[in-house]
Amino acid sequence: MASSTTTTITATTPLPVAATIRISKGNRETDPREEEKEGIVQNITKQAYWHVSSCKPGHGVDKLLDENLETYWQSDGPQPHLVNIQFKRKTKIKDICLYSDFKIDESYTPNRISIRTGIHHNDLQELQLVDLHEPTGWVIIPTRDTRGNPIKTWMIQIAVLANHQSGRDTHIRQIIVHSPTETSSIFIDPEFSSIELSQHVICR
Repeated sequence: MASSTTTTITATTPLPVAATIRISKGNRETDPREEEKEGIVQNITKQAYWHVSSCKPGHGVDKLLDENLETYWQSDGPQPHLVNIQFKRKTKIKDICLYSDFKIDESYTPNRISIRTGIHHNDLQELQLVDLHEPTGWVIIPTRDTRGNPIKTWMIQIAVLANHQSGRDTHIRQIIVHSPTETSSIFIDPEFSSIELSQHVICR
């Protein structure tokens, strides 16, 4: 498994809508899943329906959820490349964690990402833009409203707008979605079985 470097986006003031955040490489060696072990956040990644705009054979959306940093989702089509994450009910989201590795993926590595939220595909509004500079490891993106509180939403869309070195298709190796443990509004179901996951995790 690849070594893990975590990039955390921090803000001392609430993020305005469509704020642009720039992230540079070279940050502390931590794992966002440590907060799960400490009970600070709840991992709700597999309690949502996942869809991607396109994928290469063998590199579908399931690779984002397999907890293996050696595998990756690869898009197959024009930008933007979309990852849609939809919940059964309005849900509090504390952060979104993405694993990218510029050292391995080079021009397939996302350079600019748009985080969008809403009720459904036709209702999405841009929450913020994230500019990445050669990320190698976990990128943690807090999702905050204008008061600095975790957003509450039905759907999140991660849109890859551009890649490093003007690359066309993109690689993302893992995505984790966290909800605050003490205020989580998600309806708790058992994690999807492989049969259920095959029904709901699709390419469009």
